[in-house]
Amino acid sequence: MKDYKNIKTFDQLIEVEHGKIGTESRTTYEKNSQMFIISEMLKDARKEAKITQEQLAEKAGTKKSYISRIENGRGNIQLSTLIRIFEIGLNKKIGLTFL
Repeated sequence: MKDYKNIKTFDQLIEVEHGKIGTESRTTYEKNSQMFIISEMLKDARKEAKITQEQLAEKAGTKKSYISRIENGRGNIQLSTLIRIFEIGLNKKIGLTFL
């Protein structure tokens, strides 16, 4: 049973649930979290543009099934492809921050 009594921050909760930074469990959690965020951003931007997955795929030079996989958090996407989808397909700029 996990001990939640002394948890005061979100970071502490993540550590209890998924382990310390650098552990396999934590790395998997962080990877999945990042993919979820990208998938939600893509869905929102596509819906805001009022285009279908098929239309986005055609504009970005990829397949509808690839857009679907990304939107469902199941794809592994290269940065160059992500930029192409957002910038060419959706006319949105991407900014990166390194922490």
